[in-house]
Amino acid sequence: MFKLVSTYKPTGDQPKAIVKLIHGLKNGQKQMILLGVTGSGKTFTMANVIAELKKPTLVISHNKTLAAQLYQELKDFFPENSVHYFVSYYDYYQPEAYLPHTDTYIEKDVKINQEIDRLRHAATQALLTRNDVIIVASVSCIYNLGSPEDYKNLSLEIFEGQKISLIEAVKSLSRLQYKKDYEIKRGGFRNTKDEIEVFSADGNNLHKIIFNKNKIFKIYTAKVGHPDDVEFEKPNYQRILEAKIFPAKYWIAPDQKIDIALENIKTELQQTVQKLKKEGKGLESERLIQRTLYDLRLIKETGYCHGIENYSRHLDFRKPGAPPFTLLNFFKTKGDFLTIIDESHITIPQLKGMHQGDKARKETLVEYGFRLPSALDNRPLHFEEFEKRINRSVFVSATPSKHELKKAGKQGLVEQLIRPTGLLDPTIEIRETKNQVKHLIEEVKRRIAKKERILVTTLTKRMAEDMAEYLADNGIKTNYIHSEIKTLDRLEIIKGLRTGQYDVIVGVNLLREGLDLPEVSLIAIFDADKEGFLRNTTTLIQTMGRAARHINGHIILYADKTTRSMQTAINETLRRRKTQEDHNQKNNITPQSIKKAIKDYDLPIKRKREKIYDELSTPINPKAWYDISEIIKQLEKTMTKAVKELDFETALTIREQILKLKKNGK
Repeated sequence: MFKLVSTYKPTGDQPKAIVKLIHGLKNGQKQMILLGVTGSGKTFTMANVIAELKKPTLVISHNKTLAAQLYQELKDFFPENSVHYFVSYYDYYQPEAYLPHTDTYIEKDVKINQEIDRLRHAATQALLTRNDVIIVASVSCIYNLGSPEDYKNLSLEIFEGQKISLIEAVKSLSRLQYKKDYEIKRGGFRNTKDEIEVFSADGNNLHKIIFNKNKIFKIYTAKVGHPDDVEFEKPNYQRILEAKIFPAKYWIAPDQKIDIALENIKTELQQTVQKLKKEGKGLESERLIQRTLYDLRLIKETGYCHGIENYSRHLDFRKPGAPPFTLLNFFKTKGDFLTIIDESHITIPQLKGMHQGDKARKETLVEYGFRLPSALDNRPLHFEEFEKRINRSVFVSATPSKHELKKAGKQGLVEQLIRPTGLLDPTIEIRETKNQVKHLIEEVKRRIAKKERILVTTLTKRMAEDMAEYLADNGIKTNYIHSEIKTLDRLEIIKGLRTGQYDVIVGVNLLREGLDLPEVSLIAIFDADKEGFLRNTTTLIQTMGRAARHINGHIILYADKTTRSMQTAINETLRRRKTQEDHNQKNNITPQSIKKAIKDYDLPIKRKREKIYDELSTPINPKAWYDISEIIKQLEKTMTKAVKELDFETALTIREQILKLKKNGK
């Protein structure tokens, strides 16, 4: 079912890791660990496991950008299979909340990314119709998504010769939340007196249905891309005999269930109002009655309302406290799928922490009459519920935590320490803190002379800023990064390091997972002996790993004593380095630094008071130089294209520029 396509062949200890993982998973080992060092090709190893195991696969990553990278890599490895991307579809998300101490109600405010919404529908539809599916997801995969049975059963199935009038078909599409509009969009339709055009929710198909005397006369379909693409304007229609149109939204209940669900909601409303009145909360009870009855009228009339997910327990006919339906329920194989948790030492704590924060916010809304108690069942899974819904799983990390090690045991631990390029883990030295800054400057200048880059980590933001300023005063091109630096500015600083605009970046805790900087040969860690989150074993190993892509990778730990965390991190790094050296010597391998293209994070335009200079690939009309609205419109198109290509960093950069233009244009 899965066909792996690649010019690569397993090398180093990849073959051994692949065999051990497959053997363990096929022979009853439920949890396994792939302990893979930076640059060892962990994704390729997992691709081989997926191809051999032949099971639908869920890959969970701890953030959207890394998930997008995994998605692109796996899509390249499995071009003939169904690889999909499922992350939170909010560009902006302000959850509904109430602040009692200031009597402030904050209405839910979101901006939905339509491209990601399309990809989510494509993922769920693939899960319901195919077995050769790989879904790369963020932790949003454990959030309430609605019943897969309703989503599947409510689909409009049409076939040539079917007895159904155009009016009935229009009503069915409206019931599935397709919007009628002259300009057809994804999840929408338009019609004449004898023809309907429907653009599917997953954005892949444009259907044309022709009617004749209350029957479907002919059905045509065309594979289309984005509405801005040429093929959308001139679709290549082909005649088909039948089609299935999935709902445009989740949380849609069948007509026969709606009335029962609404009555159950009314019953809960009556019980809750009585309770609030007994507690002397007259204002809260009136508020709840008004809000709930308004929602019920909308659901009755249109099948949908803003915040309908808060009534999902009733619409799904779940018992109070029962876990919600999530992406995991959409797998056809009911738990018999492979789960891969990437960077598990970060992702698992995220999965564990999702529920509690959501619960605290909703309890306040319930207490003050903004929501019914059943809204608490619109929630992410508890971690224990998540574990029950997965079967075989692989934790992927260079630094697995106690949770993974306990679950997998010694038999389930698989190491992948050899890099295809033969690179070794960095060398390490401990230096006393006396004259540490003077020593660092000397080391930095040596590296700069070789055109190499340096990372320096401190314990606080203030220390990072002061250190960067001091290095700059000594003639070293330096910048700093910490949590108060905007995401887009961080990207520019990181790019500046790679291109040579800076030789040194000073940071706190931002120079770890997901940062691949092949130019960095030296990492200096100040206050290495200050035990805590920033200087524990996992953090030290992950930080050291940023120098593992350079042939001269070296770590300096500035400390006056050697803590247990330091010693453990040093021992583990030396163990890995010894294994790598032995392999290189045995196979006559000469280490080579990793080379990686520098991604362009440049702002698309630079604005000055007197003129706007265009740096876009598509030239802006010179007449529009002073027309801010026209430039914003063109930038938004470029941003949409970047999102479609899952280049979120570029999209964020453009969005930041749009906001600046809007602000300056007022």
